[in-house]
Parts: sequence; C-alpha cells; structure tokens
Amino acid sequence: MQIRRIGVALIAAGAMVAGLAACGGGGPTSVLQKAKDEKKLVIGVKYDQPGMGLKKPDGTVEGFDVDVAKYIAGKLGVPESGIEFKEARSANRESFLKQGQVDLVIATYSITDARKPQVTFAGPYYLAHQDSLIRTDDTSITSLETLKGKKVCQVSGSNSWKNIAEGTNKMNQKVDVTLVPAGGYDECIQKLKTNAVDVVTTDDTILAGFAKREGNSVKVAGAPFTDEKYGIGIKKGDIESCNEINKIVAQMWSDGTAAKLLDKHFAGTGLKVETTAPQPAGCS
Repeated sequence: MQIRRIGVALIAAGAMVAGLAACGGGGPTSVLQKAKDEKKLVIGVKYDQPGMGLKKPDGTVEGFDVDVAKYIAGKLGVPESGIEFKEARSANRESFLKQGQVDLVIATYSITDARKPQVTFAGPYYLAHQDSLIRTDDTSITSLETLKGKKVCQVSGSNSWKNIAEGTNKMNQKVDVTLVPAGGYDECIQKLKTNAVDVVTTDDTILAGFAKREGNSVKVAGAPFTDEKYGIGIKKGDIESCNEINKIVAQMWSDGTAAKLLDKHFAGTGLKVETTAPQPAGCS
C-alpha cells in the first residue's frame, strides 16, 4: 500500500512538472530553435524614429533597424510573413526580453556595461555617434567645442544633453550650453526651425531620419562626440543564438547588404555613415 501511494505521488508530481513546462518552460529554449521549429519571431523595434523604426499609417513599419531585423530573421529561416513587429520603447526593452514578450530587440539599442547583466547582445551591427541637428544655414557648428553658448534642446527622459553639458562624451569635455526643455524630439525640431533652440542632439542615425523627413530646413552637423554600438538584444543567457546572429551580421556587411540599407535610408541626409563592419562585442 505504501509503495502504491509513493507511485501515485510520483505520477502526480510528474504531471505537475509537465504542466508547468507547458505553461512557461516547454517552448523553444533559444531564438535559434524557435526560428527553426516555428518559422516565427517577435521582434521589438521603435515606432517613432524616422529612418530607423517608424510605424506608417497602414500599420507597417519601416527603417534601417526594421530591414536589419528582416535580414537576420531571413537568415535564421523565418520569412517576412513570420515576423511580428512589436513596439519597443527605450524603457521597456529589457523587460520585454525578460518576460518573453519579444524574441529580439533591434531598436537603436546601444550595448553598454550597465545593460550587459540583463541582456545578451549580439553585434554590434552598426556604430552610431551622437551628433547635432542644426538649421541648414548654420555653419558655426563644426565640433563639440563650437556648441559653446548654444541653446540645446533637452528632451524629457533623454540623457543625451548630459554628454554635452556634463562632459560624458568620449573627450570627457564639458561644454557650457543653455538647456531648453522639450517633451520630445518633434517638439525640439519645431523649436529648432523657429530659432527657439540652436541644436537638437541624439544619435546621428536618428537625427538623419528627422533630417530626411524635414527636407532642406535642417541638417546633421557631422561633428560626432560619442560612440554608440547598436546591438541585437536577446534574452540573457541565449549564447547559441547570439553566436549565430553574429555570423549573420558579419555576412550582412560582407555581402553588401549593410551598405545598401544605409544608402536606402540615409542618402542625402548629411549623415556620414560608417563603411566598415564594427568589431563584434562578444556574447555573454
């Protein structure tokens, strides 16, 4: 009788474990495996950055990051029809990966030491730089130093202004500027066009997208002062997928796709695009 009770208990415990696995841990253990088995991926991208990730009125998304996502997914065996794009804001990229709401994040996602404990990064797939968006007729801004005395737009929730005013740039140089608050980059650009500010600053790729949208009224200064290594965010610990995606990124550069995509999205914007593949950061 005792043996029978133990047997029943073991069977029940096994059923419970199986049930838990089905609910939370029974799916693919890696992005690579999911792509192979299901031919589907959920990829987080930005929805509000012209040139990088922008949602169109018809519900589709476009931009350099979006095309990079399609290329990587395709090489993993996932057709474009198998990709679900999900908006990934700066504040929720880590939580989306941890919770499994997305499989990858490709959203101007800089590889930083602060993020590495939470995310496994493949890449970088592009080396961006913080720069300045200025009026087309402004010839005074040619370097970080020449921002001195300028009115710089200070976007709510962004730390880009600190790289100028607090010296957290690669030259460790503080520049005396006047900060003008704004709720977002669209508001900053309106202030720039009406002379309320002299400079809108963030990653040059993002600025280039806005420059292309705005036409001849603004331009990228071409005076960079930080290095931003754009990575592909993966759930922490998925090293197998990271290594495979790094091979795909290398192929994207060697087969000319990266150059074509950069030209497609940034030609004529004033952005000085990088022409060589960035050095892989390594998977951890």
